[in-house]
Amino acid sequence: MSNLFNQKLGITLGIAALSVVGVVSSHLYTQLKSKQPVQQQALQDLSLLQNNFIAQQTSNSNISNQDTSLSGKYLASASYPVIDEWKKYKFSIDGNRILTSTKIPSAKVSFNQSDLLYVLINTRKYFQDHASADPDVLRPGIMSSQGVTVADVLKTLDFMITVLREDIANNRTTRLQNPNFINTHFRVIKWTAYKPQNTQQKQLRITKYAVFIHPGSRKKTSNYNIPIYSLKSNSSNDNFYTRYTKQDVLSGIYEPGGREFGKVEPLAYLTRNGLEEALMQGTILINFTDGSKAFFNVDKNNGISYIRGLKATAQKRYWYFKKVDAIKGYGYKIDAKISIKPGVTFAGDVLNIGLGRVVIIENTSGGRKYLRMGVIADTGGAFLPNLYQLDFLAGIFRNQKEFGRSIGQLPEYATAYFLVKK
Repeated sequence: MSNLFNQKLGITLGIAALSVVGVVSSHLYTQLKSKQPVQQQALQDLSLLQNNFIAQQTSNSNISNQDTSLSGKYLASASYPVIDEWKKYKFSIDGNRILTSTKIPSAKVSFNQSDLLYVLINTRKYFQDHASADPDVLRPGIMSSQGVTVADVLKTLDFMITVLREDIANNRTTRLQNPNFINTHFRVIKWTAYKPQNTQQKQLRITKYAVFIHPGSRKKTSNYNIPIYSLKSNSSNDNFYTRYTKQDVLSGIYEPGGREFGKVEPLAYLTRNGLEEALMQGTILINFTDGSKAFFNVDKNNGISYIRGLKATAQKRYWYFKKVDAIKGYGYKIDAKISIKPGVTFAGDVLNIGLGRVVIIENTSGGRKYLRMGVIADTGGAFLPNLYQLDFLAGIFRNQKEFGRSIGQLPEYATAYFLVKK
């Protein structure tokens, strides 16, 4: 479900009325983003890299003595410029309006210990291995209004990994399931949903996604006649695939006799339903007619935005796939994507909220409070921008009916909290 983002905008700060601070703040952000250095050397101390990133932003914000006062007002107001997946400014929001310090309630926090450890380690490793090539993950995002930096996020991941390893090694229930331990060792920041189209929504909407098992064939047959394709290695220098919609692809342009035949590699053939679920969920597990099976994950898309509210078959966005060894989440390229697990992974807005943020969701059922913990380690077009929703990776299912039974036990809306190591 990942997407690539790159945009550079200019900035001209002058003496301006306060009524235009929101617009100015968007230009300020994009200029600072364009000037931040991208370190090419191996990252041995990612906290230092984050400090350099912030220092560069601060330095660049002092464009002139005349403009410093306006920049100060922008920072003091905690106004945050929300951007979309193409790095275009959408609107500004006061971070203190949706983020407030609190405590989690007294209820056991639910998660699978080994699965959470797996996702925490893989997410932390992504910062270590790929932050120099993917500086988007160094964005502090809206949590900067609470003084939270990426260095704080890394400290949180490291602490949780240490605690889980110790508890699992000692064969005991992890301390991370104890609300008293969490309230003692973490800052708890409540996340109030912000949806411009519905300002009355206060809780987060919790949607669910899954990996579906589908039958398929390695060759086109009468039953399995809808292909999924992989871009060839030399396609990175030729963006021909951005010229074609999903409907163009399904018309047969890559099949024998098609005008682009030979430019991509067919990986598998599915039913139309199988294709749509693969495109929507991002990963598919195919049981081939020859008895083999394999995971496939979205790699690159045709550059067309996903349109909320439009039915799946009418969407023009199309994804090209690659074979992978596990369920994959966020990553700036297919070979760098984070391996994730169901039950402890959320997809969310990694540009405006941030990668690796640890979240607890709370709901009440039958008069009892339930708490679940997970990591934002995935994303998607529906979440860029999105300050009111998370998508919960529910599991691997054979069909929609099985999926529906499972998610029926999960909340549609929940109170959400971020955890940040003190």
